[in-house]
Amino acid sequence: MQRRHFLGSSLAAAALGVDASTNLRGQQPSGEKNREYYELRRYHLQSGPHTKLTEGFLAEALLPGLNRLGIKPVGVFRLDIGVETPSLYVLIPSTSVETLVTAEFRLRNDEEYLKAGEKFLNAPAKDVTYARIESSLMIAFEGWPKLTVPPITSQHGSRVFELRTYESSSNQDHRRKVEMFHSGEFDIFQKAGFWEIFYGDTLIGSRLPNLTYMLGFPDLAERNSKWKAFGSDPEWKKLISSPKFNFEDIVSNITNLILSPTSYSQI
Repeated sequence: MQRRHFLGSSLAAAALGVDASTNLRGQQPSGEKNREYYELRRYHLQSGPHTKLTEGFLAEALLPGLNRLGIKPVGVFRLDIGVETPSLYVLIPSTSVETLVTAEFRLRNDEEYLKAGEKFLNAPAKDVTYARIESSLMIAFEGWPKLTVPPITSQHGSRVFELRTYESSSNQDHRRKVEMFHSGEFDIFQKAGFWEIFYGDTLIGSRLPNLTYMLGFPDLAERNSKWKAFGSDPEWKKLISSPKFNFEDIVSNITNLILSPTSYSQI
């Protein structure tokens, strides 16, 4: 137990240390506005019957277990359009970075979690339930400090999500792109009719520096019309023509994924 606590505390301290460095990216310390932290987890699956075992674990063990730790809402999404399918994405929010990084250790002492997830957790190597897990840790943007759940989620209505990651070639470019969101881009998305779910600055992960955000809409046809409205908005054209943001290509690569929520997703 002491070793688990030490590992969790060490990870939390490391994350908090990186959080302090976000000042270098033009952001304020998270405590000032109680910004959330996000773990974005990707399960790389293998086609076949074991996919159901992974989904069963997420639905019956992981989500209820995280909820008992006070972590909610948790989103689970299938990758519909993007590389390396099948994959499942899990979005885990918390107001405490320590809660996030120690969650797995705490769940190991949760009898309900261990019982519900037994088949998945104790699966032999020959019965692979997933190929690999990738994970990143983010802090919410200062101007969008909390995850927003679409109102239609509670009704289990039709919804599709777009997960976008913007990489930059340097910290300077990354800072400018974050600042661009705070200089009107949030409002333009809102005017276009998107559901804005979260905006996160990646603290720990691959291909840094980068940011990730999620948008939602009822269906893909709505997505196309909303992006058209976004691109033609006069405020957007004014923003991208500003010398402050167009002095060079501040985004070097964009990863764009289309996701659909599982029936048990809380987002």
